[in-house]
Amino acid sequence: MNRLLPLLAVLAPLAASAQDPGGYNRALAAFNAGDIDTAAPLFFQASEAGGDAQTQGKAEYFLAQSLAKKGLPVAAFISYAAIVNAGPSHPSYLKAVEGLVDMQQQLDEQNLIPSILNQAYSDEVRDQWVTLPKEVLARINYLVGTVSQRRMRFEEARSLLEAVPKDSRVYAKARYLLGVVLADPRFPGRPGEGEALDKEALAAFNVALASQEPQVELKATQHLALIGLGRLHYRRGEYAEATAAYERVPRYTRYWDQALFENGFARFQNEDFGGALGSLQALHAPQFAGAFQPESWILKSTVYYYACLYDEVKTTLAAFDDLYGPMAKQLEPFTAEDGDLIQAYNLVAAENRRLPRPVYLWLRNNERIREVMRVLARVDQEKRELSSGPWRGTPLATQTVASLEEIRGTLLQVGGTLARSRIREAADNLRTFSDQAEIIRVQTALDEKDLLQAGLDQKTLLTRQSLYRPKMPGAAWNYWKFQGEFWIDEIGYYQYTLKRGCPAKTADAQP
Repeated sequence: MNRLLPLLAVLAPLAASAQDPGGYNRALAAFNAGDIDTAAPLFFQASEAGGDAQTQGKAEYFLAQSLAKKGLPVAAFISYAAIVNAGPSHPSYLKAVEGLVDMQQQLDEQNLIPSILNQAYSDEVRDQWVTLPKEVLARINYLVGTVSQRRMRFEEARSLLEAVPKDSRVYAKARYLLGVVLADPRFPGRPGEGEALDKEALAAFNVALASQEPQVELKATQHLALIGLGRLHYRRGEYAEATAAYERVPRYTRYWDQALFENGFARFQNEDFGGALGSLQALHAPQFAGAFQPESWILKSTVYYYACLYDEVKTTLAAFDDLYGPMAKQLEPFTAEDGDLIQAYNLVAAENRRLPRPVYLWLRNNERIREVMRVLARVDQEKRELSSGPWRGTPLATQTVASLEEIRGTLLQVGGTLARSRIREAADNLRTFSDQAEIIRVQTALDEKDLLQAGLDQKTLLTRQSLYRPKMPGAAWNYWKFQGEFWIDEIGYYQYTLKRGCPAKTADAQP
């Protein structure tokens, strides 16, 4: 990514044309008249002609503006980035920064443009950037804050995110990410300042939850804030509060499956074994077929193990082996350290049968990979438009298509890096959870042996126990015994009742 700015430094010049002092004025007149088809090639010629630096700089900026007005946001962002890379001496520097932020918003691009802004946002220009429009500066602080957070520069991220004002449309997103930053166990000052940082993180999440429109992606941000809140409470051992947060994530929204999974852990830690299994029952419903959730089966077997229900432990681990054992072998060819990045990206971008489908869907659901795919599609669309539109065959079209192709190559490298990392993560997860499954399997066998040697008849123990309906949440709720059918209005509301096969707890029935 450090090579990105040099790559975008300039649109590689063609043979310079003779200077035409009137070319810029004709281009500007056409631009002001709304004749972008005429203006853009003239601005391109003026930007390549050399001569007066002020006029050339303005031509470069208005070329970017023309590309944006023509509906070519990627081509426009390349031109704006070239000006930003030229530095504050460029006559249109601040306007180009503003244009770059506008293109980021239009494209919703989260990989290249935030990195460009991060590299450009130096102490040298900071005093100039504060003169930008308030909302533009707010978005810059948020975008650069996301880069700092990913690179674990937590104090820098905190400063940037706290600088986003309340009246910004990215305020809720900034507050959510601030909560993530402050709650991170790696934040400087922990564990000594942990209590104060947790309190600030809690406040940041709650501000995001209380935010109102107009905000960028408000609903999705609030759902993420609920998950962040649940994770914070879980780490603090506040399992009931964690469950309350997870259960506020609306059913069938994008992050609901993640909330179900994490709520299973929270309910298990809160010794609500039936509730934990209920969350996992929903997660294993046919509606989530194709989900990559290997750890959920390990959690399910762990719940059964703590209830001393050893037959159920073995059944669950067998299901895990059947489902995920073949996937581990299928991933082996794609985890090499020196694997080709383009091939890694193509595994995800195209419909294929080389990856296990749950892993394939898991990869494609990654937000940053999805953004790469979306922007690449936009690049290809702009190349087609330039090759067939009113500028086809012109130096402007030829050079812009070449620049788009360079960006395409950069995006493929970014996408390949992300895809390869996620494929390795999937393979590592499968190895880790397979090892955990084996540990549970061995421990279960040892515990069964202990029961046998002690002369305890677990089947008799279980037969003596009764099962009761779970506690009803309220008078408006109805109870319906699960009979093997998954109804869409029931998923997410399951609650198990368990017997206990542990000798020390023979009198207890899990409600």
